[in-house]
Amino acid sequence: MTQPRDSRTAIMRGLANRCPACGEGQLMQGYLTLNPVCAHCDAPLGRYPAADGPAFFTMTIMLLVLIPLLGLVWGIWRPEPLMLLAITGFVMTALTLILLRLIKGAFIGYLWAKDEQDRGA
Repeated sequence: MTQPRDSRTAIMRGLANRCPACGEGQLMQGYLTLNPVCAHCDAPLGRYPAADGPAFFTMTIMLLVLIPLLGLVWGIWRPEPLMLLAITGFVMTALTLILLRLIKGAFIGYLWAKDEQDRGA
């Protein structure tokens, strides 16, 4: 039986793109590619597949941000509709790309803490 793992620490390490096991090695290489194993402690990171979980949480958060963002931009500047679309589209795209990586790291950290491995089909 394995010892219990601290979820909060694992999630915070994942947010920082660090291995949830040791906190030293990188969790992801590039933008979203998960390292198969930690270079520092050899933890099998590739066994914790995030699948569509991070995308779902990112979309949910961004949809909750969209309406206030539209209201804020419209209330302050009163731009033309196409300009409003361009401004909010740019901001939403940038926030989504930033948030997706953070959420994926946190999600992998949570999966590691709960030992939710891909055991094969």
